[in-house]
Amino acid sequence: MTDDTSPTDVQAERWEAAEEGMELLHAGETDQAIDELLRVAREDPQNEYALHFLGHAYFQKEAFPEALKSYVEALRLAPEYVGAMVGAGQTLRMMGEYDRAIRIGKRVLQQQEDDGDGLFLVGSAHFQKGENDAAKRYLERFLETSPELEVALEVEGMLQVIRGEVLPFPGAQDTVEN
Repeated sequence: MTDDTSPTDVQAERWEAAEEGMELLHAGETDQAIDELLRVAREDPQNEYALHFLGHAYFQKEAFPEALKSYVEALRLAPEYVGAMVGAGQTLRMMGEYDRAIRIGKRVLQQQEDDGDGLFLVGSAHFQKGENDAAKRYLERFLETSPELEVALEVEGMLQVIRGEVLPFPGAQDTVEN
């Protein structure tokens, strides 16, 4: 950064540099997105956006160790980057590291107490740990954020399991009789 370049200009340039990779990712061209985002990250190792979206691309490919590494690197550069926190937390959750995922989710919620992504992360991690009371609190709060229908239905399904209305595993009866 030169003396006449403001931090916001640098951030805008970094965002713009990562845009092609983001567009490829959103278009479902995950392998091409990875190639592009790796190129951007090599050219500017300080580009937290390229690293964050690289983590997202690896996550989509279920390459969780690579995803986590990318998110952590983005957080090293920008410790308050909520998107990277949520990505890292969801990756940890997918890797079965529920306690670490919950800690990261709670960090997100310290910044914004009603952050839907943070509430979903903490609630679903508690659910996977079998901690139903905690899961219920966070998942109910998540539903108050007016999430997209698909995610709301997934959360409602978790809440039905917690309430004992359905069994928590595939192939079981659809309902539990009282």
